[in-house]
Amino acid sequence: MGPVKAEDQLSLVFAALADPTRRAILARLADGDATVTELAEPFSISLPAISRHLKVLEHAGLISRSRSGQWRSSSLEATSLKEAADWMERYRVFWDSSFDRLDVHLARIRRDTSHSNVERKAGPAARKAPAERKPSNDTRDDT
Repeated sequence: MGPVKAEDQLSLVFAALADPTRRAILARLADGDATVTELAEPFSISLPAISRHLKVLEHAGLISRSRSGQWRSSSLEATSLKEAADWMERYRVFWDSSFDRLDVHLARIRRDTSHSNVERKAGPAARKAPAERKPSNDTRDDT
């Protein structure tokens, strides 16, 4: 089976978000527009490498780029991120529901285990019906 070609927008967004450098660039752009040089500052990679990352982000619709004179600035485009978040939201609902059911199940197991431990500690006499218990010959007064 050959590689899957990412043609749909959602696949492009997730492919772009898969890289930590691109995620860091998006985080920086959330604070405002920036030039390639400004975006490159925190990274130990070349300007052409940053430009390639920006092209991937732009192709995914996560950023837009504009030119003003000799400066080329990048801006965050939230629409594609919202589409990805909306897609993931239905799975968050699924997982929340699954975790709620797991919590109920674990609580039931803890309750049952706790109840069983109490019976074990009390010994076989505690498990017998009250009529089956032998009266105690102990006549000591514990008061």
